[in-house]
Amino acid sequence: MALIGFYAGSFDPITLGHIDVIKRAFNIVDQLVIGVGINCNKTPMFTTAERIEMIENDCKDLAVKYGANFCTVSFNSLVIAAAHEHNASLIFRGLRDSTDFDYEMRMVGMNANMAPYIETVFLASSPEYRYIASNLVRQIANMGGDVSCFVSANVAMKLKNKVL
Repeated sequence: MALIGFYAGSFDPITLGHIDVIKRAFNIVDQLVIGVGINCNKTPMFTTAERIEMIENDCKDLAVKYGANFCTVSFNSLVIAAAHEHNASLIFRGLRDSTDFDYEMRMVGMNANMAPYIETVFLASSPEYRYIASNLVRQIANMGGDVSCFVSANVAMKLKNKVL
């Protein structure tokens, strides 16, 4: 039986920090489902289709390199419900700092009550990516800054084209 993991985020846009978590999740599971969350209370810079395309583009070669299988889906439900829908037994969460940890620990408790058969795996951010956040990347791009050290070349180009 294949071990399926679920990694959720807004990925607006996908950053090198997200890629770091994805690479490490590829080493743990047989199949990784990357879930692009849709929140009707937020207005993302990129459409859901654009975010999925960026993820697929950034991850396809990595999947080959790591011998991994992945798919990218969108969801507008609770993460735990989306993980269940895709038969995941693990949810991956990246942790940058203690603020992330405190928030995620509360989520683990809530999720464990709703779906005790789905475990959450915390992956501490690698030091070189710890400070990266999508909202800061968007802000830098919107102000004409260079985001090439925070995202892939493909995503940097899409950001540049989006803000022009």
